Amino acid sequence: MTTSHPVGEEELAELRKRYRQERERRVRPDGTGQYRGAEAEFGYYAADPYADGVPDRDPLRDTVDVAVVGGGFGGILAGARLRQQGVRRVRVVETGGGFGGTWYWNRYPGVHCDIESHVYLPLLDETGYVPEWKYSPGEEIRRHAVRVAEQFDLGADALFSTTVTSLSWDETAEEWLVTTDRDDAFRARYVITATGTLSEPKLPAIPGVEKFAGHTFHTSRWDYGYTGGGPDGGMTKLAGKRVGVVGTGATGVQAIPKLAEDAGHVVVFQRTPSSVDVRGNRRTDARDVGADHDGWARERRENFLRVVSGEPVEEDLVADGWTASAGLLEKLLPSFRREGDRETFEAAYEAADAAKMNELRARVADSVTDPATAEKLQPWYRYACKRPAFSDVYYPAFNRENVTLVDTADTHGIERLTEDGVVVGDTTYPLDCLIFATGFSVGVSGVLSGKLPVRGRGGVSLLDAWGRQGPRTLHGFTGHGFPNLLQMGSLQNASSVNYTHILDEQALHAAALVAAAEAADAVLEPSRETEDAWLAEIREGAPDHEWFHAECTPGYYNREGGGRANVAAYPHGAVAFHALLRQWRTDSLDQVLTPRAAAGAR
Repeated sequence: MTTSHPVGEEELAELRKRYRQERERRVRPDGTGQYRGAEAEFGYYAADPYADGVPDRDPLRDTVDVAVVGGGFGGILAGARLRQQGVRRVRVVETGGGFGGTWYWNRYPGVHCDIESHVYLPLLDETGYVPEWKYSPGEEIRRHAVRVAEQFDLGADALFSTTVTSLSWDETAEEWLVTTDRDDAFRARYVITATGTLSEPKLPAIPGVEKFAGHTFHTSRWDYGYTGGGPDGGMTKLAGKRVGVVGTGATGVQAIPKLAEDAGHVVVFQRTPSSVDVRGNRRTDARDVGADHDGWARERRENFLRVVSGEPVEEDLVADGWTASAGLLEKLLPSFRREGDRETFEAAYEAADAAKMNELRARVADSVTDPATAEKLQPWYRYACKRPAFSDVYYPAFNRENVTLVDTADTHGIERLTEDGVVVGDTTYPLDCLIFATGFSVGVSGVLSGKLPVRGRGGVSLLDAWGRQGPRTLHGFTGHGFPNLLQMGSLQNASSVNYTHILDEQALHAAALVAAAEAADAVLEPSRETEDAWLAEIREGAPDHEWFHAECTPGYYNREGGGRANVAAYPHGAVAFHALLRQWRTDSLDQVLTPRAAAGAR
């Protein structure tokens, strides 16, 4: 492996020039319009291939204590933490046919988590489970989601293959009316939304897709009926078939090597290469991760969070690609501690960024035997422009004779589909099957998109209440005019690369709010003044990263090259935010409690 070397100003100037050139090759005038959702005539791409039909049941007209919208880790953790607070009737409503969320849908070959499983899988201390692998395969993660749900009896009132269609506050009863696409209209004293941000398949809007006579599907709805095999491979039905893959992000990086093993020929259509670092996956046991005492998993995930947030630690317990490059995450996680003045910091940051990217480009050259293919696979952008990927088998897959890489940068993507295949430039690539590894639409599901309409006090729509100035919350959870509604997600709080840790802290907070309101026989709702104070706090000291993402190659981080506004998030990071929430629950929780009899007059 070629080692990195210090990068001087002359080399930095050349890199800046190359990065601009590579960006311009890939930016499209249609921006986010180059994609379409899996709906209307393309709705079959989002159909559930894993549920054994939709079971018949009568519509529900009952009442529960808490309705949780979403059965991924966010919803499961909310339910588990509510159970620990003594809440009896918790109803999880999930579009999929079972628990798991992302890990219910993503069952493509080679699927793994890119965060160490001993910090990614939540409630390991509570369930007594020690993951089998340093980076768990998808099925192990899905089974753990089910394990947690079963341990906390979340299936008793759960509704699967069901989508919430509206939430409406009943001021007289001080309850939420929840309707679904299965004609349910049940009531809940509290609602927690945990719909996630990456749940709906995203499809490229390629002209002629309806003409293609071959088979197509999205990786989040993998068609094993067509391919044969399972997540570990063995796709015998692809023998002799010509398979195209659109997309080389985290999903493509994992699926393409498995396809290369089983298909007759694989054609990879790439717009922008991912940066792919060493994975180093291996089996683990309890001794490897210090799982010999109570609280080991909590300590390990807190340690990981501190490292990737730039907080001091005595020892890096995880010691992987994320923690080794933690300083380069500053443009994604604004909490990372800066040293010195802004100009000095940015100069040192750019030099370290360049050294790391040189190392990653050298890894391509060392791994791929054909120089032309290696050049196309090299990532020419800064580290935080795209989510890093990790694999030890991705680059070697391109050394196989049955794998062809087609770089589409100069044609700004695939030009069109014909009945027989894919057209790029002057070349048509005949295919039997085309697989879309194009990820998920960001922010188009749930409350924020308007697909789940929410009407609060006085019948006011949540999105209308926010208006042009955007979301108004306290800590990202609660809002004035929308009593007993708690939102989980990345809105006006703090995030990190290990999102399940973030979700668990949010679940703890949401459950504590519900428990406090129940104990006081009160309604949860912040005042507008409390909202204003929180908005002012997250704006104060917010870092300016907009310029950085504007210079990046196009991707979902910067709205396909259209730029990324500075995120309205807690500017001091997740470690500080979690401490803030704990202190607030001790000192100020009563600020959001109004006795139920008086709540309607507020």
